[in-house]
Amino acid sequence: MRVEPQQLKAFILDAGLIKEIQFNQAAEKAERENKKIEEVLVNQGLIKQDDLVKLKAYILGIPYIALEEGIIDPEILKIIPEPIARTHNIVSFRKKGNNLEVAMLDPEDLEIIEFIKKKSNLKILPRLTNEKSIKNVLSQYQESLRMEFGKIIKKEAKGIKIISKEKGLENRKNELEKQAQEFSIIKIIDTLLKHAILQRASDVHIEPMKKEVLVRYRIDGILHDAMVLPLGTNSGIVARIKILSNLKIDEHRLPQDGRFKIEDENYKYSCRVSILPVFNGEKVVIRLLSETAEGFTLEELGLRDEALERVYRALKKPVGIILITGPTGCGKTTTLYSLMEILNDPAVNISTVEDPVEYRMPRINQTQVNPKIGLTFVSGLRSLLRQDPDILMVGEIRDNETASLAINAALTGHLVLSTLHTNSAAGTIPRLIDMKQEPFLLSSTLNLILAQRLVRKLTEEKKPYKLNQEEIANLSKYCDLKEIEKILIQEKILKKEQNLQDINFFRPQPSKKTPEGYKGRIGIYETISISESIKHLIQKQASSDEIQKRAREEGMRLMIEDGFIKAAQGITSLEEVFRVIIE
Repeated sequence: MRVEPQQLKAFILDAGLIKEIQFNQAAEKAERENKKIEEVLVNQGLIKQDDLVKLKAYILGIPYIALEEGIIDPEILKIIPEPIARTHNIVSFRKKGNNLEVAMLDPEDLEIIEFIKKKSNLKILPRLTNEKSIKNVLSQYQESLRMEFGKIIKKEAKGIKIISKEKGLENRKNELEKQAQEFSIIKIIDTLLKHAILQRASDVHIEPMKKEVLVRYRIDGILHDAMVLPLGTNSGIVARIKILSNLKIDEHRLPQDGRFKIEDENYKYSCRVSILPVFNGEKVVIRLLSETAEGFTLEELGLRDEALERVYRALKKPVGIILITGPTGCGKTTTLYSLMEILNDPAVNISTVEDPVEYRMPRINQTQVNPKIGLTFVSGLRSLLRQDPDILMVGEIRDNETASLAINAALTGHLVLSTLHTNSAAGTIPRLIDMKQEPFLLSSTLNLILAQRLVRKLTEEKKPYKLNQEEIANLSKYCDLKEIEKILIQEKILKKEQNLQDINFFRPQPSKKTPEGYKGRIGIYETISISESIKHLIQKQASSDEIQKRAREEGMRLMIEDGFIKAAQGITSLEEVFRVIIE
């Protein structure tokens, strides 16, 4: 089921949708950029997506269906699993006897129709639809799952027996072990984790309150209340997670850390567990780390222009230190892994010491810190230096000794990558001097400092708006708007005669699928390359303000300026930029 370009051209011209010269120009652009002609026509605004889909449906003799408003029966919806529906933009919406009607965007995807036919043992009747219809139906998977989850919790929680705290330790331990193996508890945890994964959560918080258990998910860096469970489920849930993580089930007074894995045909996750005693019991936090996630390129992370070039220049140097800085949860580890992916070459030996090892990387020797047996960053790094490495990655510089070893490793001919907790790129150098590091050694070894934050990305349904005088006056308290206008002119977002009030910024547009109007995250950055003049300032023990001023003169852009560019491009909102930058 394929519409040939000449066939499409004939029907479009016959319908009078565009002129022949416009089609020919679009066809040339499609060939030049190796894109489909339909994609170019829609992107250039020559033809509406809906008109194009209806025309293709007419040419192919396939019915067109609009599902922007419809609610699909959950049983029919589940015939096509959500990951397949999202990947292939295909959804089931009606079933009559042995016939299943499916709505899709790409009529050429015959393989997926054959796959669904075999999996469901039904006759598949394809229908063409538009993107809005697909989005509406895909959002219903989450609603269906919430309903399913609610029913499971309500049903399974009824049979859970509350364990008395007054019982002897041995009896209580035995009862906890029994409760952890109950089908009800197993089903609750399996469903809870599945729900978190489908919601794209990075962390699951299970918090005992006075009368209930609160479950929260961290999605795109923000915590959201997910559900409330009966208080009686808490001891069983904690016990089950302890057993999965190979922790002491009868230890309730001390914090414990562990790991376990979950997988099915659609996903494979490593779960990092932290259990902490709190006033009402034990709080559990589970970090979800995908084992099938593909690495990001630096461009996908949000690095661009001069900042990107500085990173690539630093990676080409065979010795020295590259530091990624920022607060907890700002994506430092992801950036480190992306840098190692670039450096990962058969000609070099890359070794790491991490706490914890978050993602496994082929051909890289990764060591997990374990303080209980004396394997710390310091001892691990000392041992790695005897392993003939070319490149070393130290998960985090936490103390003076680790910093000294990292500097010595760089001095003895290694490239060292690491992270540090500072608020800005310029603040990194005074922080290292505070950690008793000699300024002359820092100036000799540092190659690049990259500071970052993560901002949430707007969905396609964002709302454009222009800044008013009051908003501009408020923004001017936090940044130099004249400097930002200059940068936006350099980026060709603003014309020379324009100002900030002349361009569109964007606000989130909440929807069923994305209640806050954001989906995914991207980084905003500032980078300092250690030039001769900055080396001189380091040796003088200059303040962070002096270092930042010199770096600005050498072309460094601040994180807030990078954020403004991404906001003006419609990638994120100004509110989001200021949320992560203003401490």
